[in-house]
Amino acid sequence: MLPPTPYAPAPGASTLSRPLLAGTVQAGFPSPADDYMERSLDLNEELIHRPHATFFLRAAGHSMVGAGIHDGDLLIVDRAASPHPGLVVVAIVDGEFTLKRLSQTSDGLALEAEHPDYRPIAVGEATDVRIWGVVTFVVHRP
Repeated sequence: MLPPTPYAPAPGASTLSRPLLAGTVQAGFPSPADDYMERSLDLNEELIHRPHATFFLRAAGHSMVGAGIHDGDLLIVDRAASPHPGLVVVAIVDGEFTLKRLSQTSDGLALEAEHPDYRPIAVGEATDVRIWGVVTFVVHRP
C-alpha cells in the first residue's frame, strides 16, 4: 500500500491514442518508403505501467543535466517501483522534493546530482530523507 499523497491524477484524465508510423525517422537523407502507418500508439500504455501509482512532475533547476534531465522537463514517476542504486528518484529531503540519482557509497546510500556544483546528500538517520518514487521516463523538448 502506498502512503497517502496530496498528488493525484487530474479529474477526467483520459487516454490519448495517436498513430504510430512504421519504420524509423532518418536523421540523414529522408526515406519516403517508410511513410506508412503501423498501428495506433497510446502513450499511457507505453509510458505508464502502474496507473494508480504513476504521477507527473516538472523538473526545476539544473542539478540533473548530466543525466539528460533539464529545467522544465516532464518526469513520469512510479511510486510503486522499487528504488535501487543507479536509478533516478524523486525524494523528499527535510520536507522538500528533490530529484537525484540514488547511489551506494562506502558510507551507505546517497542522493547524487548529475552536476559538479551540487554535493551528495547522505541517506541516513541524520537527515529526513524518504524516496517518493522512481523516475521511469523523461519527456524532454528539443
